[in-house]
Amino acid sequence: MRVVSGIQPTGKPHLGNYLGAIVNYVKLQEEAQAAGGECLIFLADLHAISMPHKPAVLHAATLEMVATLVACGVDPAKAILFNQAQVPAHAEMQWLLNGTARMGWLNRMTQWKDKAGKNREGASAALFTYPVLQAADVLLYQATHVPVGEDQKQHLELARDIAQKFNNDFATEDAPVFTLPDPYIPEDAARIMSLRDGTKKMSKSDPSDMSRINLTDTTEEMAQKVKKAKTDPEPLPSELAGLEGRAEALNLVTIFAALAGSNPQAVLAEYGGQGFGQFKPALAELLVSVLEPIRDRFVALKDDRESLDAILARGASQARELAGPTLDQAYTALGLVR
Repeated sequence: MRVVSGIQPTGKPHLGNYLGAIVNYVKLQEEAQAAGGECLIFLADLHAISMPHKPAVLHAATLEMVATLVACGVDPAKAILFNQAQVPAHAEMQWLLNGTARMGWLNRMTQWKDKAGKNREGASAALFTYPVLQAADVLLYQATHVPVGEDQKQHLELARDIAQKFNNDFATEDAPVFTLPDPYIPEDAARIMSLRDGTKKMSKSDPSDMSRINLTDTTEEMAQKVKKAKTDPEPLPSELAGLEGRAEALNLVTIFAALAGSNPQAVLAEYGGQGFGQFKPALAELLVSVLEPIRDRFVALKDDRESLDAILARGASQARELAGPTLDQAYTALGLVR
């Protein structure tokens, strides 16, 4: 078992990142270790430059994300934690795979359409070929499992298509160059929505800071954001079916359940019939109890540049060692002289 997953070091990490991805990293590092495998978690700084950015901000955000992941429980002794830029094989493999990927495949990527918007001619070439780099990220390490959300399933399918075509064109059935990775979709992965609009995902890019709980928020800020979160005047139902059409109510119940390690139905069994005037304070108290220790660990880590650099350097060295053989095989398969 070899699990590979990446997270972009852009903006402040928020509750959606924590409950939707980071808590699963902590579980996966344990599962992979128990299975005698590896869990690789990388900071996708090469992906970040596909969009306009400020270099100093990206640099600081990369280090802050390392501090965040470790504060949340990612253990550099159990997981290989690194950033792409320290492992040049990611960029090399992307270029090798660009010869296999097809324009038509990339044109169909919905995230390309969403991020480029109406000004596709003004978008960077990196944004268009972003999914090929994602394919390189996982194929480079012969990943067996890749954690994916709904918005990334299409990109993993592309990675599998690229791997299959490369193997068909340049390898043999008995000795394929790449492993076709399987999606890993945790049963308890929480989809956390905006506190201002329950139909939209909680996002770093939302202009309203009140739409999300940042992992760096103070206790007072967390409580205030929960208090002002959009809801409706109806009390909570006792059954999950009663939340149909009540996106904001469902979101708060989902957050509570995820933080408590429970499920929405169990939360409704306890709080059904109560209004949000009673439920929100309980949610705020739970939120603070879970996130306050994480925030305190983050604050202690974020300015310890020596420790953060050491974590990334150690992880990058391990990643380069794992990536080397596959990169060599790809060069050889393509007939390239090194």
